[in-house]
Amino acid sequence: MLEQLQQGTVQWGRATFALTALYHFLFVPLTLGLSFIIAFMESMYVKTGNDEWKKITKFWMKLFGINFAIGVATGLILEFEFGTHWANYSWLVGDIFGAPLAIEGIFAFFLEATFFAVMFFGWDRVSKGFHLFSTWMVAVGSNLSAFWILVANGWMQNPVGMHFSPDTMRNEMLSFLQVALSPIAIGKFTHTTASGFIVSSLFVMGISAWFILKKRNLRLARMSIVTASTFGLLATMFIILTGDKSAHDVAHTQPAKLAAMEGLYNGESGAGITAIGYLNPNKKLGDKEPEFVGPTVELPFALSLLSFHDFNAYIPGMNDLVYGNKERGVMSASERIEKGKKAIEDLKSYKKAKESGDKPAAEAYLTSFRENEKHFGYGFLKNPEDIIPPVGITFYSFHLMVGLGFYFLVLFAVVLHLSMIHALENHKWLLWIVFLSFPLGWVAVEAGWIVAEVGRQPWAIQNMLPVSAASTIIDTGSVIAAFFLFAVLFTILAIAELRIMIAQIRKFREEDHV
Repeated sequence: MLEQLQQGTVQWGRATFALTALYHFLFVPLTLGLSFIIAFMESMYVKTGNDEWKKITKFWMKLFGINFAIGVATGLILEFEFGTHWANYSWLVGDIFGAPLAIEGIFAFFLEATFFAVMFFGWDRVSKGFHLFSTWMVAVGSNLSAFWILVANGWMQNPVGMHFSPDTMRNEMLSFLQVALSPIAIGKFTHTTASGFIVSSLFVMGISAWFILKKRNLRLARMSIVTASTFGLLATMFIILTGDKSAHDVAHTQPAKLAAMEGLYNGESGAGITAIGYLNPNKKLGDKEPEFVGPTVELPFALSLLSFHDFNAYIPGMNDLVYGNKERGVMSASERIEKGKKAIEDLKSYKKAKESGDKPAAEAYLTSFRENEKHFGYGFLKNPEDIIPPVGITFYSFHLMVGLGFYFLVLFAVVLHLSMIHALENHKWLLWIVFLSFPLGWVAVEAGWIVAEVGRQPWAIQNMLPVSAASTIIDTGSVIAAFFLFAVLFTILAIAELRIMIAQIRKFREEDHV
């Protein structure tokens, strides 16, 4: 009975955190990208002295401010949930995970706050140069906030720069630089910020296309579309490069996630990427059912090339990871679970021997623990199949994200070309496509978040701590109440932002702003 209650708490805690993160990530990408677009626009105003750039900057800055305020509110709630819903997690890794979050709060957040007021209220009160500097500092501060948060998340994906202390029963940091500059952290930061630029570029283009269709604020719309399509095209090209790096990192650190992303059940040498395919809903681990139903389109050798930069590299499938593949040196999940349970028992025995003063026994148990320490987290799992994340949602989210990325690349290129030859307004059908496409940026980034986080399951910290062992032991009813409270609160905030932005867009007139 107690176990069932705990399982309910874990599932509702997981749902609450996912809800908060999904809502928070509606606001973050727009903040990251729009801050730099605004800074560029104001730079053009200062350089040229053209008041049109000042009008444009003020308009987009107002929308940025609305989004920024609500994004901060959801972000604070997200951080508090580590203490309320995930106390075991916070105790075990707080010394490491807390460091980048503290830096984010002290440094990046205050950097934003210091210059935020100047950016919004300093027009004609400070010099042009200082106001421009403040705008750039808000952009830098916003993205530094993202950097430290993604450092923390990257460490969860691949814990480095630390060791486990059997005396304190906590993970302790050994190298801050290893944590901050790990390839996973850097890759997540570059990929996420680039996605923010894409979301913001689509946002600016979409609203500008609406202005052109309505034959309003034409000068603002034309200049904004050129700026946004340029930023968006560069960001999309960059995100394709960082996506290649991400695939390489995932292959080395999270093979189960990679296999789920591609629906790969049986390992292959020279594995391809499924460009188009429908997963077989009846497929189970270890059975003989086909992986896909209906026709599929595959890019041969692409997965091996992206993952290991080798056309013939072997990519382990989900069956290999669960049941093992001795020929390929892949240990089964069952064996890892047994080694993990042994590590847990050795740790308990070490504590007892140390408390009783039996130093030789304590040292022996500690040595045995260290031999199996890398399997420690597996000892909390019950079934070998638990190491595989939900395949369907991971697979489809990944392919949706990638497909939209290539769509954005074409859209930005076409819009920029037609804008530069002053022919965009002759294609109303394309303007409608641009307007209707701007919400797709959020669809792509939310899909990417799902791949990163759902694809990591069952781990809160990869190979070290499963979600089931990370939660707070509290009443399930309290967690359920929190879920619905946050669902209502975040929905109200999202609707409020949408209504305020729509009102600002509808009433804006270029001639009223100088």
